[in-house]
Amino acid sequence: MRGPGQPHEGAANMAPSVLRQLDALHVRLERQLVHLRDETLADSALRSLARELLHTVDMGQDVALACVLLNQIAGGYAVRHCVETAIVVAVVGRGIGLGEEQLESVTAAALTMNAAMLDEHDAFSTRDRLSGAEQARLRRHPEDAARLLACAGISDEEWLASVLLHHEDDDGSGYPHGLPGREIPRGARLLRLADRYCARVSARNYRRSQLPDRALAELAASSLDTDLGDAFGRFVGTYPPGTLVRLGDGTTGVVAYRAAVPDQGPEVHCLRDAHGAALPMPLSRRAGETCTIVAALPEDEADLRFAMKAVWGALAAR
Repeated sequence: MRGPGQPHEGAANMAPSVLRQLDALHVRLERQLVHLRDETLADSALRSLARELLHTVDMGQDVALACVLLNQIAGGYAVRHCVETAIVVAVVGRGIGLGEEQLESVTAAALTMNAAMLDEHDAFSTRDRLSGAEQARLRRHPEDAARLLACAGISDEEWLASVLLHHEDDDGSGYPHGLPGREIPRGARLLRLADRYCARVSARNYRRSQLPDRALAELAASSLDTDLGDAFGRFVGTYPPGTLVRLGDGTTGVVAYRAAVPDQGPEVHCLRDAHGAALPMPLSRRAGETCTIVAALPEDEADLRFAMKAVWGALAAR
């Protein structure tokens, strides 16, 4: 008989799942952030969540990116957006070789960047226009979040600076200080790009999600940091895992894995033939070997229904 708090029989033998761990992390992060104003020793708990996020992404980067593109992480938008942004920070940060300590700090910053306006962020995400007071509140949130974190016991300068400066722009038009690009720390620049990318590829009540190739192009066009922009292209990809696509022969499917080597196309899990009929058996193809990806597709146009586990196996089980 199970005692209180003991796992369900068989849970210990359950295969590891990136999606399940991201869901659980979302729940714990939300609980931590909701009570952050009452904390003075939050560093250890929040840092532990950042380490867990990094470990989870390392279990399967392609699955983690697919969770972002397919909006699969359970929970409200405000905290989910922080988790999704942290995933992209982890993938790109690993790719560019950030040291473990710095990567942990910037990941923690991603998880806590909106700590001072969780309720407002959920409300703001439902409409495309904000009042003057709401815009002022939005522009204050990096300072408010950094101050709240400092009061909660966070003293890590990289972490606090990344939160404070993640809305600064290379041309000096950002906030809260209007710093030019050369004065914005690299961690804050990485967080800024990850935040903007995830905001673009996530659906809102008032608009569709942006297709990832378009989001990446706009990100590159809006940033003077060509090194980081190129890194997003290399490590996230034009068509990241979770992107619904049409191939040159008319078949449609979902990108499952990024290219294993440079100049190789991503692996696509084809689900419908050129006439739109469901394939009797899903077909995995490497884009570029026999045909290329000709377009990313919005969900309603792709008309594809599948469970993540059917594409990525146990790592995507819920």
